[in-house]
Amino acid sequence: MEEDMSDDGEMASVMGFSGFGKKARTFDLDAIFEQTRRTAIERSQRITFCFDLQLCFVFFSFRKQESESSSDSGSDSDSESELIGPPLPPQYTAQDDDEHVRLPRLPGNAAHSDEDDDDEGETQDDDDDDDDNPVKKIPDTHEITLQHGTKTVSALALDPSGARLVTGGYDYDVRFWDFAGMDQALQAFRSLQPCECHQIKSLQYSNTGDVILVVSGNAQAKVLDRDGFNVMECVKGDQYIVDMAKTKGHTAMLNSGCWHPKIKEEFMTCSNDGTVRTWDLSSEKKHKSVFKPRSFQGKKVIPTCCTYSRDGKLIAAGCQDGTIQIWDRNLSVHTKFHCRQAHIPGSDTSCLSFSYDGMTLASRGGDDTLKMWDIRNFRNPVNVATGLTNYFTMTDCCFSPDDKLLVTGTSVKKDEGNGKLVFFERASFQKVYEIEVTNASVVRCLWHPKLNQIMVGTGNGLSKVYYDPVKSHRGAKLCVVKSQRKERQAETLTQDYIITPHALPMFREARQRSTRKQLEKDRLDPKKSHKPEPPVSGPGRGGRVAAHGGTLSSFIVKNIALDKTDDSNPRQAILRHAKEASENPYWVAPAYTQ
Repeated sequence: MEEDMSDDGEMASVMGFSGFGKKARTFDLDAIFEQTRRTAIERSQRITFCFDLQLCFVFFSFRKQESESSSDSGSDSDSESELIGPPLPPQYTAQDDDEHVRLPRLPGNAAHSDEDDDDEGETQDDDDDDDDNPVKKIPDTHEITLQHGTKTVSALALDPSGARLVTGGYDYDVRFWDFAGMDQALQAFRSLQPCECHQIKSLQYSNTGDVILVVSGNAQAKVLDRDGFNVMECVKGDQYIVDMAKTKGHTAMLNSGCWHPKIKEEFMTCSNDGTVRTWDLSSEKKHKSVFKPRSFQGKKVIPTCCTYSRDGKLIAAGCQDGTIQIWDRNLSVHTKFHCRQAHIPGSDTSCLSFSYDGMTLASRGGDDTLKMWDIRNFRNPVNVATGLTNYFTMTDCCFSPDDKLLVTGTSVKKDEGNGKLVFFERASFQKVYEIEVTNASVVRCLWHPKLNQIMVGTGNGLSKVYYDPVKSHRGAKLCVVKSQRKERQAETLTQDYIITPHALPMFREARQRSTRKQLEKDRLDPKKSHKPEPPVSGPGRGGRVAAHGGTLSSFIVKNIALDKTDDSNPRQAILRHAKEASENPYWVAPAYTQ
């Protein structure tokens, strides 16, 4: 025996682990199976008990409704009062007077004490206080800056989903920004000039987000698709027809435009020809209907801004004579609401905006005011804010997504301070907040309800996006987290050139240059750009126009139109040549000599 023990010790030291030679552990399989069976029975009984409990609760609630309905109908028959179904367990047979079943208290965390309920109520009250304060909902903790150009950003548009931003400016450019596709370099993925050399006045996505309305300084509005390709161009009207309802389109510069909020094919434009016209996307050859704003004397006035109501049933226009005129969309002759002295005559009303509930209209005037109107009582404004400088005919105002705040921008002259975004509470019309944006005017502002982000267009070519990482969704948050990609050299070369160093100049290919720079150089060259002759300026007198012989017209006037001989007496005019004819007969006399 001792030898076996010593052998085990030696084996353990050789093999490198202890416990060698111990007896294996044995298991009683019958006991394990019995324990498993008992556990399963206990669990099934517990599940059956809970299921019976739910059945009892449903049955009693149904029974109570039945008894209430029977008491209302007045039938007290014994057959209805009898319980139908299996007998109840003894712990559930006892009921209160109110016939409510007393259920056992739920174990663990499921049962809340009264103190927990009180705590919940307090936290709920705190949340309500936050909800009641609209200033805390303003998303302005972070911002990104998109460089549109160097001139004023006069138009902004976001599609309904908030994925793509479009900016337009006084530099004729329209730039497309995709939040999901941008990185920290914040570069536009497309830039184009849809209206050639006309300033962009207004941009707006349709309510489906598949097309964009472009309103510029010419008489023809354009509709582009999401990628900037032309879908439709409105027809130009005949400028020699006096009645504007008889022409098929606008005849003067456009001022504003917008899409119908419900009908995806309809949009509206207003123009310096004194009309507001609605259009259909399917028929570009003619407008749909014409609205003609009129002054108190019945004369033509120019609408400077226009908008639809939220339900699309009303059309509102702010005019140069200070009036705000609202029509029913289906009745274009007479106005439904008309305010004669909404703003100072001669000041361009730059924006009209309906609230989300559709009852309130906000107007941003060129007289440095912001006014709020109740369209049911349109005679006097509900509230007025003054001292809001406005130098642009397209300065915006808009409502916050919860309809509690009203936002607008202020203008400044160069190097005279910062343009601000000002927030007014809708109920009291007190200025509750302001954001200093940049050292230039704030022209456009847009608060997107889905993203909860504020877009701003400024007078120095910037487009800013304000957001909050907690309160805002997607939008600018998508591009700030992406690191800037390194530009690969292969992407910059459009074509590979093989340049041999000893080739003659006549065989060398000219390198491709940017056409834009060449166009700018040609523009500065007076011969290539064919600069037209300026008109003759200065006072003219006695048939002379400014300096003599300066132009062809002045030469003709000097040499031909200055013949001041009096031809009122024809006999005297003929006899004036009698003496010369008799002395030097050349034309008439020789013919009669024979």
